[in-house]
Amino acid sequence: MGLAVPVLLVGWKIVTSDQYRIERLLSFMDPFKYKQGSGFQVVNSLYAIASGSVFGRGLGKSLQKYLYIPEPHNDFIFSVLVEELGFVGALTIIVLFILFVWRGIRIAMNAPDMMGSLIAIGMTSLIAAETVINIAVVTSTVPATGMPLPFISAGGTSTVFLLIGVGILLNISKGASAPYTLRAVSEPKEERPSTLKRSVTTRKAGEF
Repeated sequence: MGLAVPVLLVGWKIVTSDQYRIERLLSFMDPFKYKQGSGFQVVNSLYAIASGSVFGRGLGKSLQKYLYIPEPHNDFIFSVLVEELGFVGALTIIVLFILFVWRGIRIAMNAPDMMGSLIAIGMTSLIAAETVINIAVVTSTVPATGMPLPFISAGGTSTVFLLIGVGILLNISKGASAPYTLRAVSEPKEERPSTLKRSVTTRKAGEF
């Protein structure tokens, strides 16, 4: 708690040091007030999401991507997908990312060693963080920033490195131990003395 105040002060100083950061923060608080300026991209993104309705306009039939949303193939591609596929398509994409993160956590938990576990959780956390930030920016939940949507946004280098990371995850999952299962515990059987042990005991008893 003692470090919270200095960190907040330094963060505020960094944000307010440049004019474009101040404009981005103000447009985040009220994007429609600055819809002809710094809030232009976010406002048109919200228009695209709103016009998608439940089932969307249809794949490839987005209108906002034509000269309205800057970088519709990259940072704001999720809003285009919502406009074309609607709420159902957006929910499907989010569920797929949740399943990916869940599977990545399972791989990390069952990894054969600590290094594999750390690599798996690190790669899963990277993809999860990029997804959350991208969707939050598109829906004006956080200030706009350049964060692509994993596996969907255009960009060869990002996609290649993400696929390499997924390949590493699959390699770790191949060496992962089987998950723990509950097995019925059978009652221990009483040990019976062997014939040799009984004969030795009888012989010793007859000697006395």
